[in-house]
Amino acid sequence: MFMRPTVVRRRPLLRAAAVGGTFAAGRAMGRRAGEQQYAEDEQNERLADLEAGQASQPAAAQAPGDQETSVMEQLSQLAAMHDQGALSDAEFAAAKAKVLGS
Repeated sequence: MFMRPTVVRRRPLLRAAAVGGTFAAGRAMGRRAGEQQYAEDEQNERLADLEAGQASQPAAAQAPGDQETSVMEQLSQLAAMHDQGALSDAEFAAAKAKVLGS
């Protein structure tokens, strides 16, 4: 009589290892996604606070020096664009009058 050698089946072990590995990878990905969501929520909250702070300060409440600086910056930008040839003489004059009139 011929006796068959006993065969050790390895498939259940391989299947368990694959499932366990997938589970561990899934947990890590979930943790990373949670951390990213937390960071995004924190950033959105800071932006909302910043926007609320800016909205509560009306433009008229700013110091006159700030407005003069802004006008000077705008005029210097217009002059630079005019020197580069991006604005014609008429466009430069119109934009300058608009900035000074405001």
